[in-house]
Amino acid sequence: MLRFFKSSLPTRLVVLLLLALALRLPLLWLGIPLTAAELRAFLIGERLHEGALLYHDVYDSTAPLAAGLFGLLDTVAGRSLWLYRILALTLVLLQALRLNLVLNRADVHPDRGFVAALTYLLLASATADLDTLSPLLVGHTFIIVALSALLPTSREGYDNRRLFRAGFLIGVAALCYLPLALFLLVGLFAVIIFAANSFRSFLLLVCGFLFPYAAVGTFFLYTESLPDFAQFHLKPVLTGLVAGADGIPLFVQLRLLILPGIVLLLALFRSFTTSLGLVFQVKFQQLMLVWLLVAVLMAAAGRGMAPGTLVLLLPPLTYFSLYLWQKTARAWLPEVLLLLVIGAVVVVRYRTLLGLEPVLQIPAEQGYAVQPNPAYEALRSHRLLVLGPDRRSYLQNRLATPYLDWQLAQVDFGHLNEYGAIFRLAHNFAVLPPEYIIDEAGLVPELQYKLPTVFGRYHATKIPKVYQRQ
Repeated sequence: MLRFFKSSLPTRLVVLLLLALALRLPLLWLGIPLTAAELRAFLIGERLHEGALLYHDVYDSTAPLAAGLFGLLDTVAGRSLWLYRILALTLVLLQALRLNLVLNRADVHPDRGFVAALTYLLLASATADLDTLSPLLVGHTFIIVALSALLPTSREGYDNRRLFRAGFLIGVAALCYLPLALFLLVGLFAVIIFAANSFRSFLLLVCGFLFPYAAVGTFFLYTESLPDFAQFHLKPVLTGLVAGADGIPLFVQLRLLILPGIVLLLALFRSFTTSLGLVFQVKFQQLMLVWLLVAVLMAAAGRGMAPGTLVLLLPPLTYFSLYLWQKTARAWLPEVLLLLVIGAVVVVRYRTLLGLEPVLQIPAEQGYAVQPNPAYEALRSHRLLVLGPDRRSYLQNRLATPYLDWQLAQVDFGHLNEYGAIFRLAHNFAVLPPEYIIDEAGLVPELQYKLPTVFGRYHATKIPKVYQRQ
């Protein structure tokens, strides 16, 4: 099989795509579970489609470009989970093929073909987490594209325009998922080992990084929402307040990383025991080690639970795995190892169908899908507000106010003794008040006392904790 994919013929690409689909499509017969990250994306997309301004009219920490993409998808197809999943698969395929192209063009390894793309897609299929269209997955696509610009066009130095483009792409990635800004460290190391004038070159990289932020900052400045951008996006993400809140639990994520971790350790051992020919190949190996370190730091920044965390490890894992698949004295050994990896991926991915969950001790990702809240099953197709962190009720209803993220909503609901918070509540409810309020936090009596003109119109229903606007 390895021999087949070490060829650059187009037929190998077709087989690669069919293999990627074969690992994923059979599971679609069981249905597509909606994740918490996708529900958040639906709600943000709906609000932006209705004309709301991010951070000013939607209290959420999602990065602006990712939120804009969700708004565009809602404009195209509404709450189409199929569209989200197809786009996520497309991004994974593009990342694999782009990385494969960069590695081949840079001659970082003697073998060419589609082996790198094969490894990337195989390990990306080990978990359903990468089936989700997450801001991290979207932003990571730009990081992969930026890799080619971080490499010099010749072995003697950089074209300055390429450095600016690399910084620009990292900035765009950070506008999809802010912790991706840590990849500036990878850019800095690339400048140090490849560029003749490191300080000047790094300034070009930083200028490129700051340019998209300057453009986005100008937009929010002219829409009078620049303080909201800092308060609801920059500050929460930098302090780790909401990062990774929508991912699967950490203990499940860590167990799903066992297989990629084993492959990575074997690949690292093989690469360190292999003599590299060109100085450029040695430098590229060092660059990938720094990339791996930054990926670990990013996973820690998302507390290991950010949707799509595995994608951070795939580029360095793919590169080092090339040493596992190279020719050895025992030609059959790499082939057997690849078959074992494919078998392990199938077992992990289909563990529920095979009845192996008790053996592997890895719960199915579907068990953490969003299900309707049975307590409020009667509420359907309404505009409502949930006073609390449980967003399950929005699965069958629409968000009517800016208060999407309950932690960020504490800027108002957590300061009801302050005039500014009361004023903002009155303003936000005056635009389009919700038909129902689900009061899980027990705040409606206090709100009726302090804002009788707004909340006095809400009366308790037969459903506990539910208030209807009269």
